[in-house]
Amino acid sequence: MQEHLETALATLLDQPAAVTGASRTDAGVHALGQVACFTTARPIPLHGVRRGLNSLLPPAIAVVEAREVPADFHPRFSATGKHYRYLLLARPDRSPLLATRAWHRPIPLDVGAMREAAAAFPGERDFAALRAAGCTARTTTRNIEDVALSSPEPGVLSIDVRGNAFLRNMVRILVGTLVDVGEGRLRAAQVPEILASRDRTRAGQTAPPQGLYLMSVRYAPDV
Repeated sequence: MQEHLETALATLLDQPAAVTGASRTDAGVHALGQVACFTTARPIPLHGVRRGLNSLLPPAIAVVEAREVPADFHPRFSATGKHYRYLLLARPDRSPLLATRAWHRPIPLDVGAMREAAAAFPGERDFAALRAAGCTARTTTRNIEDVALSSPEPGVLSIDVRGNAFLRNMVRILVGTLVDVGEGRLRAAQVPEILASRDRTRAGQTAPPQGLYLMSVRYAPDV
């Protein structure tokens, strides 16, 4: 996304413009609420920025809003929280429409056990057990505000995760752990022990990227 935005901005502004984003997403992950900023002295109205970029960007990327922010604003470091959603296709038959939008799990899921396990995640604690190899975060302490499971339509299970910040692949490992509980490879009662162990090898599988969505990035009201 960054490369496409910078290319479009260079054309729109007739000069290079560096783009800074709120979150890096792995290939295959979707972003409905990504935030990015750039600096320019060009006197282009905000609606012109939005319309101009949308005329230049590829179909997979769209700008839905443009606004001015303070000079010290940073999409990543000014953020106070993020909301991720993961979609599971929980039915025997696959869906061509959701092939790149959800993780197909043909085995029946024990959603009650998954909800019981999900209750162990909220709170401020060390989440090293949910950190992918290669994560360069200086601290593994994070605050998870909520993990909620719902079914927006028959056969689809939505897992919404909200927190102040996330480690590399943290949401995908959290979801993989819940799926392992739902399919009986782990017990819900084991999840607190897994988190306390700080051992990635004890947590569940890493869910594939296609089911993950960055829904929104939260900022202070005055930004």
